[in-house]
Amino acid sequence: MRHDLEAWGQQQAVLPLLIEQPGRTKAEAPRQWHGQSVTRSVEVESSDGRVAPSMLRFVVGHSTQLARQQAQSSALGHAKEAAAVAEHVWHVQGRWFACRPDAEAAIAAYEGQGPGRRGRRPRPWRSHTLRYALVAATRPTRRTRRGRPAKTDAPPTESGYRLVVEVEGLPKAEEENGWLVLATTVDAAACPDAEILQVYQDQNTTVEPGLRWIKNPAAIAPGWLEKPERIAALAMLTVLGLLVTSLMQRQVRLYLQTHAQQIPGNKGLTAMPTAAVVLALFSQIALGQCWVDGQTVVQLAGLRPYHMLVCDALGLDASWYALPSVQKSSRYSQTP
Repeated sequence: MRHDLEAWGQQQAVLPLLIEQPGRTKAEAPRQWHGQSVTRSVEVESSDGRVAPSMLRFVVGHSTQLARQQAQSSALGHAKEAAAVAEHVWHVQGRWFACRPDAEAAIAAYEGQGPGRRGRRPRPWRSHTLRYALVAATRPTRRTRRGRPAKTDAPPTESGYRLVVEVEGLPKAEEENGWLVLATTVDAAACPDAEILQVYQDQNTTVEPGLRWIKNPAAIAPGWLEKPERIAALAMLTVLGLLVTSLMQRQVRLYLQTHAQQIPGNKGLTAMPTAAVVLALFSQIALGQCWVDGQTVVQLAGLRPYHMLVCDALGLDASWYALPSVQKSSRYSQTP
């Protein structure tokens, strides 16, 4: 649906201007958002499990600022992927196969059609298309007999197969950059297109910005879910987790700005840390316990004053990181 609506927007000669803002610098061009709302029939599932068609409103918009950002990231990504494709081609074309079935199995594995695969075909390359083919080849080999060969003997060779790779670049068209599609159940008479877009841009402390973070494979590992109930449960847990981190980020920022304080960020001190930065700060704290002569010895390392600031901002009990004033006796100690 999204690709169809973006294609519809690209076919329009002119879209109404919804929002215009000055550039962030004097040299930057004004930032403009053009768009228009359309209605499409989509299938909606009710709470009792019934699926029925319903009309839904979509705001199809184009941002000049987003188009510039996507054009730059697309060019960088294409160049980075081209280097990875060249290395992959070098590795593939350097392989040697003694029989045709082995070569065909290798092609199936590269194309994601090997045995045991489920679900959608993997797509390792986004801006390149690779086509694999096998060719019969020969290569020099060792002689089977000892001794110096006769001058009339041909050099020993063996027959086999190699793979050749045809690479086709697929650069992203310029007119495909900068598009966004927003779905809403609010009628156009109650909320115009410009207000829908403005409300979407004002989402600074909600779940929406966190969706960019979960795209990192380290955040949520890929998993295979077959049942719709499990997919819905994973989606609910993901949204709840993002809501908690969004509230954490909001509270820490408000506290730091109110008390004119800063904590370490990715690039120096900052009063606007993200939730990921806040959580990463506490990974530096280490607490160790050991028993010496029947006494419990506690060692705390990595605790800094800015950790106490975060605890105060979130209303956490800072005594968790306080060393006990009196060392407790070990339960393994023996009395005479």
